[in-house]
Amino acid sequence: MEVVSISGKLREVVGKKDAKGLRREELVPCVVYGGEENIHFYTNTRSFKDLIFTADAHLVELDIDGKKVQAVLKATQYHPVTDELMHADFMQVFDDKEVIMQIPVHLQGSALGVRNGGKLRHAQRRLQVKALPKDLPSAIEIDITNMRIGHTKTVADIQEGKPFEILNASRSVVVAVLTARNAVDDDEEDEDEEGEGGEGEAAEAPAAEAAE
Repeated sequence: MEVVSISGKLREVVGKKDAKGLRREELVPCVVYGGEENIHFYTNTRSFKDLIFTADAHLVELDIDGKKVQAVLKATQYHPVTDELMHADFMQVFDDKEVIMQIPVHLQGSALGVRNGGKLRHAQRRLQVKALPKDLPSAIEIDITNMRIGHTKTVADIQEGKPFEILNASRSVVVAVLTARNAVDDDEEDEDEEGEGGEGEAAEAPAAEAAE
């Protein structure tokens, strides 16, 4: 999993009045939970650019007045009108303790069944994952290139061989290729491709002889 670094300063005063003052200066009040005690700090709004404006999940290395804390972003609060980031909650993580996170699902390739007129259904765009921090993925990549009409990929299919545990129900469908009215039989396309390949090989033979 990729790591984003954020520098911050401890808050000397914690309260609504202080938080409003920080926001006027384009600073974000934050808190870190999960350690021996909560850590209240603030940082520049721009520090979140690589953390919240992306679909991928990240570990966060916080540097709070020189103290390094490894964490994950757990929650954010935004202004209902301006969409300004108003507050951020982090959870401290430890190398020897498993973490539970929502991880985005990225689909790779163009499904055979979709090329034949089927409809792709991306049922779950995030999955709940439990793992040690070093084994957490930024995203779960699923190759759908060979998926035909009627094919599905479940949590159990995706879990196989992964160094992390997916907590969603094992039979839960993550992605499927559904039948559509104008769909072409996948087997027919395979036959067409084989026929085209045969013609290509026959045409190449004279050229090879001519080169000799």
